[in-house]
Amino acid sequence: MRAILSILTLLLSVGLRPLMAQDEFDFERFAEELFSMQEEDIDYEQVYESLLQRFLNPLDLNACTSDELQSTYILSPEQANAIITYRNQLGPFISIYELQAVPGLDLSTLQRLKRFIYLNDNATKRAKKFIPRILSEDGAYFIYRYRQNIEQRKGFTAPDTLSNGSLTSRYLGAPSAQYLRFRSQHTGDFSIGLTMDQDMGEKFTWSPSSGRYGYNYLSYHLSLYNRNKWKVISLGDYQAQFGQGLVYGAGFSIGKGAETITTTRRSSTGIKPYTSATEQGYFRGLAATYQFGRVEGSLMASSTPIDATYEYLPDSSRYIQSISESGYHRTLTEISRKSNSQIRNLGMNANYNSDNKRLQIGINSLFSSYEAPYFRSPQPYNQFEFGGKDNYLHSLYFSYNHQNHFFFGEYAQSKSRGNAAVLGMMSSLSHDFDMVVHVRKYDRDFHSFYGNAFAEGSRPINESGLYLGLSYHPSRKFQWSGYIDQFKFPWLRYRLYQPSTGYEWLNRLSYSPFKALKIYAQMREEVKDRNRSSDANADNTYQVITGIKRNYLINMDYSISKNIMIRTRLQTSTFDFDGKKTSGYTLVQDLNIQHRKWKWGFRAALFDTEDYDNRQYVYEKNVLWAFSIPSYYGQGLRYYVLGQYQVSRKLTTWMRWARTSYTDRQSISSGLQEVQGNHLSELTLQLRYQFNK
Repeated sequence: MRAILSILTLLLSVGLRPLMAQDEFDFERFAEELFSMQEEDIDYEQVYESLLQRFLNPLDLNACTSDELQSTYILSPEQANAIITYRNQLGPFISIYELQAVPGLDLSTLQRLKRFIYLNDNATKRAKKFIPRILSEDGAYFIYRYRQNIEQRKGFTAPDTLSNGSLTSRYLGAPSAQYLRFRSQHTGDFSIGLTMDQDMGEKFTWSPSSGRYGYNYLSYHLSLYNRNKWKVISLGDYQAQFGQGLVYGAGFSIGKGAETITTTRRSSTGIKPYTSATEQGYFRGLAATYQFGRVEGSLMASSTPIDATYEYLPDSSRYIQSISESGYHRTLTEISRKSNSQIRNLGMNANYNSDNKRLQIGINSLFSSYEAPYFRSPQPYNQFEFGGKDNYLHSLYFSYNHQNHFFFGEYAQSKSRGNAAVLGMMSSLSHDFDMVVHVRKYDRDFHSFYGNAFAEGSRPINESGLYLGLSYHPSRKFQWSGYIDQFKFPWLRYRLYQPSTGYEWLNRLSYSPFKALKIYAQMREEVKDRNRSSDANADNTYQVITGIKRNYLINMDYSISKNIMIRTRLQTSTFDFDGKKTSGYTLVQDLNIQHRKWKWGFRAALFDTEDYDNRQYVYEKNVLWAFSIPSYYGQGLRYYVLGQYQVSRKLTTWMRWARTSYTDRQSISSGLQEVQGNHLSELTLQLRYQFNK
């Protein structure tokens, strides 16, 4: 039976291979659809980088679990279960095109999924010696990126002289940013990489005492895979993802967005190289995973530099008062904090997978120690935050796949005896209808330095909530998705004088009458409490008011031809707070053109927002593997031109020029970032050299 099926599949693949390959996979568009309409100014670079690493490090189709398949954010529980069932019943896949025989997988899903999977061929690859393999791999590349603001910021002007004769602070470096990356990898075999980054205003200098080696930031790794029983051996910078992110939470966490089902759950992707230029939230040291039959054990040892602000006591002892996570080291004050302290970590994970890959059970432990005690400046809202030098936490997690239902959860406790728990169920109730229920509860004194669990806040602390997500796709033309999230904050928070509750819901309807046209409309409402500002009611500044934020979005993508695509988007918002209603909008027009060796992207965006609460976040195309979601605030026009040119098979170049012109101001920003004038421009240049293209 399997032999006959294999022959038929291979014959089908000959005919369908061109069909499956006819659409070039647009990773940037795929990533954009996963991110929600933003309300807070969050740096998503690390999240994007982690998603990119999943794209660049596909899954072995004959060894992956249902949990790992769903980590691609492409498959429903029913589809992932169908792949595992097919493999269990008929044996290993012979070709990825054999997926066409799996029930429930349509062609559009296969076109996206095939970029995230592979069939292991390491036996052939390892016939070469390790060093020659590094430069001979298809995945070996070098990237250099240069970025500069055209207008001069105050930090780059000549300093002023104060009355005491001292000079005012200024940036010590050049008004340009540089980024360099070398990476070579072969999925399931090895990964080696070097990332160097220098922000605008940072001085290019060799100063090991301050952690500067030419470039301000240096990241490196060497990871080996599948060496006998050793599943992973990683040296240098790495991240870990086990369970639901209560203890170990890498960047694989999109959060609430238009993808209402798969993004709520975390996948146990294990130890992965850290390649982002974000200068915090990673481990530096040695990590390894060893396989004992159905059990995998992982050990991690790390000593990572941090930027600390110290306070000194009369006895000359010191403690850490704050830790900077900005990654900027432009002034003397910022440089004095660079890498001036360490956080040391010792971690462990044990993970069991059943024979049929349906059941996974694991335990996590992490011991962390700062170089000096860490005590924040005391405020009513942070009195239950971590304080001291050492912390430890342990957790137990599970996932279980039963037919078209996927159950998952994790329970954790930190040194403070604070508890955290996550429990969820993801189900395909029919071929057209998917659902997820997610319950979470994080104590106000639960302390997790590397946690990244699903939450309304940025960390799993002081929160409980219930999330219900639904997705209905009755045909290829129509799809509806939505969620409602009810949350509670049992203790005070920043900008909140009392415990509070809130909720958020989203509805999104997509319509694609034919392949070249896709239209979707989206509405989101968020209700949260906030302190009344002091100047709003001078008699009572300790009063909490409920704010209601509504976002509306309508978007149209239309491919005029194979090489020309346009996008039109109207995005609006309103904010009700303390008896006052404000609003904002942006109208965005994109044009993307491909002609021979050239690719061009153009955007013009008109925006008008009454206040900061109505700022509009819109995803922008950037040079390859750079990520950009700027906020449009005030009144003005935002536009950019992005060009890509294929110089040769191995060399590709990019150029991007962007400008924001304001009509409501004559200066932009403040402090050392202030620019005199009403417009701000940025130029980005990038080249990529692929060693074996």
